[in-house]
Amino acid sequence: MSTDRPPSRAGRTYLLVGGTLVAVMVLMALVSFVWTPYDPMRVVPSARLQGPSAEHWLGTDKFGRDTLSQILVGARTTLYVGFIAVGVAAVLGVPLGILSAMGPRWLDALIMRAADIGLAFPALLLAIMFAAVFGASTTSAMLAIGLASVPSFARVTRAGALGILPREFITAARVAGRRPAGIGWRHVLPNVLGLVIVQASVSFALAILAEAGLSFLGFGTPPDTPSWGRMLQESQSMLATEPRLAIVPGLAIALAVLGFNLLGDGLRDRYDPQMQVVDQ
Repeated sequence: MSTDRPPSRAGRTYLLVGGTLVAVMVLMALVSFVWTPYDPMRVVPSARLQGPSAEHWLGTDKFGRDTLSQILVGARTTLYVGFIAVGVAAVLGVPLGILSAMGPRWLDALIMRAADIGLAFPALLLAIMFAAVFGASTTSAMLAIGLASVPSFARVTRAGALGILPREFITAARVAGRRPAGIGWRHVLPNVLGLVIVQASVSFALAILAEAGLSFLGFGTPPDTPSWGRMLQESQSMLATEPRLAIVPGLAIALAVLGFNLLGDGLRDRYDPQMQVVDQ
């Protein structure tokens, strides 16, 4: 829902910090397409468990693989999974939300009850079920995370649409004989995009956590694909002797999630007048 209200001071800070963290993550992913110090999956037994040095800036893991290279490619993996998962959720959830707001009461009740059931179902459990049926893969993880986020998009879109439908321009469109589908596409959707973008940012943070959790459990990306969650899983047996192996990917996950959450808070302050961030 669009608004002319400028962001508050706290909202601008959230946008700046969150946007910076997200931009750094995107930059890491882009850099990994053209440059990494080493092949992230190359095993070098003679270089195992080396500390940070001029040759290996973040050291190496127990297989002798370069940690920085894995972090860079892991950022690409995380963004890829997040974009597809959030895209699936938005493509399915936004039309359902508009349909729920504009349709008959029985359809609204049906969609919202289904959304309530979906929200009560843990995303991680759904992903494990997908992995059991289709096998552990990046595709299974993306679909499971995306489907688990559909109810959130549907509810947010419905709430925004209900605030738009009583407006005069919607009434004018109806009087002019526009069909409900045309009203939803031309008038409702553009006015709820702000809220959808906010939800996408928040859902992206959840997708990062879900992907890391699935990879940690062995149900996410395959072993030949660098992943921050898999790096954590491989480091758990060496926490006492080599804590940096867990600290580096753990910090990457934490900063990525923080960045998208702060970005979502800043965008919410801009687009949702009911949830404005209050300056302290």
